[in-house]
Amino acid sequence: MNFVVRKRRAPTIIIVSLVDILVILLIFFVVSTTFKKDQPEVQINLPESKTAQKQPGELEHAIVSIDQNDDIKLDGRATSVDELEGAVRGLPETRKSALALQADKKASFGMIIKVMDALKLAGVKNLPAFTREQK
Repeated sequence: MNFVVRKRRAPTIIIVSLVDILVILLIFFVVSTTFKKDQPEVQINLPESKTAQKQPGELEHAIVSIDQNDDIKLDGRATSVDELEGAVRGLPETRKSALALQADKKASFGMIIKVMDALKLAGVKNLPAFTREQK
C-alpha cells in the first residue's frame, strides 16, 4: 500500500489585517479617553435654588465638596475636618479667596457647619455655595 506523504506548509499570518485591527483599537482608546475628562471628580447632587445664577465654571475656584456620605474633599483629594483648616491655610491667597463649598443635598447639616467653621478659622472670608437652578 502506498501512502501519499504531503509536506505541510508553514502557516502564514496576514499582517495587513492585524495592523487594521490595531489601528481601529488605537483610535477607539484615544477617543474614549478624551471624553472621560469632562466628568466631575466627585458626584454631588446639588440642591436647587430659585435665586441660583450660572457662574463661569468651577475652574478658578478651589472647591471643598461634601458628598452624601459626609466625606470631605478639597479639590478632589479626600481630607477630614481636622486636616481641612491646615490644608486651606496652605493654599495660595488667590485660590483661598476663590474657595467655594459644594455640598450634596443629602449631606448632614452638622457636617456642613463643621466644614464652614473650619474654613472660617482658616481665613476664608467669602464662601459661596454651588446650587443648581430650579426647573
